[in-house]
Amino acid sequence: MLRYFIVLIASLSVTACVDRTITETVPSALTVGTPKTVFASTSRAREVDGSYGFRRGETLQYLETKVSIPPNHTPGTLKFSYANPNPQKEFVLADITELNGPQGLREHLRGQDDVTIFVHGYNSTQTETIFRAAQLSHDIGLPGQILVYSWPSRATGYGYAYDLDSMLFARDGLEQTIRELKSMGVKRVILVAHSMGSALSMEMMRQAELQEPGWANRNLEGVVLISPDLDVDLFRSQMERIKTPPDPFIVMVSQKDKILNISARLRGTDEGERLGNISSVDSLAEYPINVIDTTAFNSDAESSHFVAATSPALLAILSSVRRVSNTFGPDERPGIDVLVPPSQRNPDGATEIVLTETGEAEVTTP
Repeated sequence: MLRYFIVLIASLSVTACVDRTITETVPSALTVGTPKTVFASTSRAREVDGSYGFRRGETLQYLETKVSIPPNHTPGTLKFSYANPNPQKEFVLADITELNGPQGLREHLRGQDDVTIFVHGYNSTQTETIFRAAQLSHDIGLPGQILVYSWPSRATGYGYAYDLDSMLFARDGLEQTIRELKSMGVKRVILVAHSMGSALSMEMMRQAELQEPGWANRNLEGVVLISPDLDVDLFRSQMERIKTPPDPFIVMVSQKDKILNISARLRGTDEGERLGNISSVDSLAEYPINVIDTTAFNSDAESSHFVAATSPALLAILSSVRRVSNTFGPDERPGIDVLVPPSQRNPDGATEIVLTETGEAEVTTP
């Protein structure tokens, strides 16, 4: 077991030799690259220097950030520096503005019908999360305005246990963020979560359901869990509480996810299986969800643990689906499509969609 822990630390600590707490802003970068506005709701504590690190905050803070996406950006890549960034070649943080609480966010989002919330996973800094959200929005075209929910990750390979506690700590803040968005008139909120952020999102929905049955379906237009670092039995218990989940509800998996294999073995699961790398949807058959298998795209992805964001071939497919969806206009549901028409999906339970390298979708139902 110690061997698996050492491998996990090595796999997730590739940036340990640099100071990841540095956030250098370069306003002039906006004249070089493509500008992207990313809002943030964070349960991280504000440090004396104005940064948001790993400490847990007592109240939510709201930010508006501007990112410059480099002119030569290739879909699926995320190049940036922690110091002396080059806007010609790298993602650069151009501006950070602290907003006056929910009211400040309300003023900036007035008239916005659609907001996509991105929830990061383990070992992530706030700036890295903002860059990833900007990259996903640019490469796929996520619906509406982008907002990251930044929870207090230790942002180190040695901080897995701390991050597990922080994930649970951050449930209230994510729920509050969604409630604030709905109260200010946002019609459609889409939740996109990665890795441990998926566990956070599921726990948040479960606790909201305990208070108000049907809450998730009423307040979320759709849910996308990418490479969820989540026990399958735990997911089943959460789904039992949610009852009627948002539609669509998408789980993106890859059977070649090395990080999830290690995560499972650390927990004593000999078969090395988590929700994000399941080999069969049989155990999820009764839930009205769509499981998209992206294993075929692992070979060209920079990260086996984030194929949906780092495979150029898969991003091209997802982007094409989004462009087709956008042609239906703003009055239609924003597109977090599941790649196959409703007529081919199981209306009463799980649908497995296996994507091939040619972009075809093979559909099976348990």
